[in-house]
Amino acid sequence: MTNRSNRVAVAGVGFSEVGRRLPHPDDELVRQAITAAMADGGMAPADIDGIATMGGNAMAMGQLLGIVPLDYFYSSTLLGPAFVEPAIMAISAVASGLCHTCVAVRLIRQFGGANRPPEPERARGPMRVAGDNQFSAPFGAGAAGATIGGFQMQRHMHQYGTTYEQFAANAVTARSHAALHPEAIFRDPLTVDDYLASRFVSEPLRLLDCDYPVDSAAAVIFTTPERAADRPHKPVLVEAYALSAIRDFDMSLIEDFTWNAPAHCAEALWSRTDLSPSDVDTAQLYDGFSVITFQWLEALGFCGRGEAGPFIAEGNTRLGGRLPLNTDGGACNFGRRHGANFCIEAVRQLRGEAGARQVPGAEVAVWTNAVGCFAGAVLLTAG
Repeated sequence: MTNRSNRVAVAGVGFSEVGRRLPHPDDELVRQAITAAMADGGMAPADIDGIATMGGNAMAMGQLLGIVPLDYFYSSTLLGPAFVEPAIMAISAVASGLCHTCVAVRLIRQFGGANRPPEPERARGPMRVAGDNQFSAPFGAGAAGATIGGFQMQRHMHQYGTTYEQFAANAVTARSHAALHPEAIFRDPLTVDDYLASRFVSEPLRLLDCDYPVDSAAAVIFTTPERAADRPHKPVLVEAYALSAIRDFDMSLIEDFTWNAPAHCAEALWSRTDLSPSDVDTAQLYDGFSVITFQWLEALGFCGRGEAGPFIAEGNTRLGGRLPLNTDGGACNFGRRHGANFCIEAVRQLRGEAGARQVPGAEVAVWTNAVGCFAGAVLLTAG
């Protein structure tokens, strides 16, 4: 169990405006997200002394928001497992005493950056491919949809007999949750037939198996329980966390497409707490591609290996089921926030602030990011 002398709490969460091809520069989206998180936590810049970010400049963010001087700052590359990386850096900084209050930030753009190329150039794509990709891109396997989504989905279906109808059940369930979230992008009802009619991106991966690219920034403020106790919302406590890597970044060279980084990460997570999968009230599991959610369900022990398809199809992941899953609709419906939405939704559930999608009496939640070669997971409890 997490050492009680260095517990960490969530004090504030916030999103920026979200949309596609937003005219705002990166700095404006970051400003909106951190400002929203500070407002949620009843904080001012002077209350924060640390910033952790993925793909941004923590020092520049501090200067932008007036969060100076910084006792701790962390700026990563884009090779970490999405939002969970800066979140765990922020948690670790507070737990170790490097700072007392750290905001974790993730900015993501629809096309990967604010300085997007003109439409014709973007549509044409690169004319040359270097490195390992030169052996896969000519065959259409250079995009993440193939190397992460398609490969792993195909293997799951082949190895375990997972069906399109079971992936459809996951998509329909996620959309039913999104319909209850006023901030979700896609809220119209979805049927199994709608899923089966959606086009292939990289067979067997369909369009409705993929997250929806948007322009957005998100921020989560981590602090000590003592400081969080004075804030407007009930504190949410970090119970345990894990950040795992099993090899270098090339997803196509993973030895096992169905049992990889999430399995190692889950083992580490459960070894650091007295809680177990049966204690979890709601799970917010990464769905950059839907098969990733299936892998996390199995890795975390919510169902047996290869049993995620039937587990979902039986209705266990719906509101009112054994394990309400991705109650904000997931990134396929809420938009690609690169995992920050799962953290924020877990926090809102444990605060009892999820409205029509609230899991009654939720006290324990887990949220995760990424798959394949790297993964991260955080277990949260109601304070």
